[in-house]
Amino acid sequence: MSTYKQKFNRKYKQPLNQSNSLTQISKLTGYKRSGLQTIYNKGVGAFKNNRGAVRPSVKSPEQWAMARVYASVNKSSKAYKLDKSHLKKK
Repeated sequence: MSTYKQKFNRKYKQPLNQSNSLTQISKLTGYKRSGLQTIYNKGVGAFKNNRGAVRPSVKSPEQWAMARVYASVNKSSKAYKLDKSHLKKK
């Protein structure tokens, strides 16, 4: 089973387990960094306010937030449906 990060990296021809910053994701996808930052912030908030929805393997709000960003830019997830209004092209 692939993670959203692995799907992202496969699509953009990077090593599967490579981590990317919001700036790198913005450059690769063409989405504004400010929108990605908004999605990231929502992920941090969700981690802190809805712990019941967070998988036990996730150890930090930053990890959960980046997963939400990757899921949103992959366009094949519930996160995309919730966050697509923040995904604006440059």
